[in-house]
Amino acid sequence: MPTLTHLSNVVALADLQPVGPRPGADSGDPQLKTLDVPSGTQAKVGVWECEPGGWPVVDRPDTETCYIVAGKAKITDDETGRVVEVSAGDFLTLPPGWSGRWDVIETVRKVYAIF
Repeated sequence: MPTLTHLSNVVALADLQPVGPRPGADSGDPQLKTLDVPSGTQAKVGVWECEPGGWPVVDRPDTETCYIVAGKAKITDDETGRVVEVSAGDFLTLPPGWSGRWDVIETVRKVYAIF
């Protein structure tokens, strides 16, 4: 039976699990920590944290919607060349087929849903 999941104060949440370096990173040493949250569906939901570094994203296979709770990153859109700086309080959606680049400037923590 599905149950309610409640995470209090995700900015200070300390129960993230180290999962190693970000695959495909080509700058810095972006170490990842995550906390997966059961969604009861095919969706991936959780909390993600990444230390400074950068990596390309090519032809994203799914949609990610996320809310930045801490840190700072630059996201570059390959199609338009637009560079967006995201930080605490920002909300973004990366659609299927999106290509671009993440460059984490200050350790980023986000809550996300991937469909």
